[in-house]
Amino acid sequence: MIRSINDQHSLMSSDAKTFVIVPAYNESTRLGKTLHSLCDHPIAAGIQIVVVDDGSKDDTSVVASGYPVWVLRHPINCGQGASLRTGIDFALSKNAVNIVTFDADGQHSPEDINRLLEPIGSGEFDVVLGSRFLGQTFGMPKMRFLMLKTAVFLTRLTSRLNITDVHNGLRAMTSAAAAELRIEQPRMAHASEILGKLGKSNLRFCEVPVTIRYTPESLAKGQTTWDAMRIGSQVLLGKFVS
Repeated sequence: MIRSINDQHSLMSSDAKTFVIVPAYNESTRLGKTLHSLCDHPIAAGIQIVVVDDGSKDDTSVVASGYPVWVLRHPINCGQGASLRTGIDFALSKNAVNIVTFDADGQHSPEDINRLLEPIGSGEFDVVLGSRFLGQTFGMPKMRFLMLKTAVFLTRLTSRLNITDVHNGLRAMTSAAAAELRIEQPRMAHASEILGKLGKSNLRFCEVPVTIRYTPESLAKGQTTWDAMRIGSQVLLGKFVS
């Protein structure tokens, strides 16, 4: 069951056909800053923002309700993959043309949204992936750097995708691409799932430089190095035994 709230706020850009999906779980202390940066940026004139509160036990939904965004809520925690699926399905039901995924923890920059959408707008690509290794990172721990580089190598090996970054929550796609890449993995494995499906599809994709800012809070709450390594090993094993 999914409960939609805050419909009365609808959007500052109700005619916009680009939907930005923001999955959030217990993000009451950081979500406000993220939504303020999105809503106060010139990009806001051309987007609709969908916050998916994934069964938070704090005031995540309350914070989101203070902004001109759609707020959807899972009654229980289902995982980031499930939250993205809920948000994307909602956007498709509203006849979205393009869909962007954007983390709630403040690591991403609103300025990068236009950079993601430009290759799609030109008609050359269906999916655009953000790459921190083509762009910039601030505060990335050495172990995270090594883990991500290892994950890139494994992803290239198993999916044959020539990419420079993985597990980056900043991405854009057309509505048709979003439907084709529909997420089935409810938790963090969805990031690998998207790349796996992309590698098997005929969708045109590219990477663009983006900026990622790590903070002690985001590192403490986010996916750990060991979690990412476990997910990667499961995906790799699945490739070889399937």
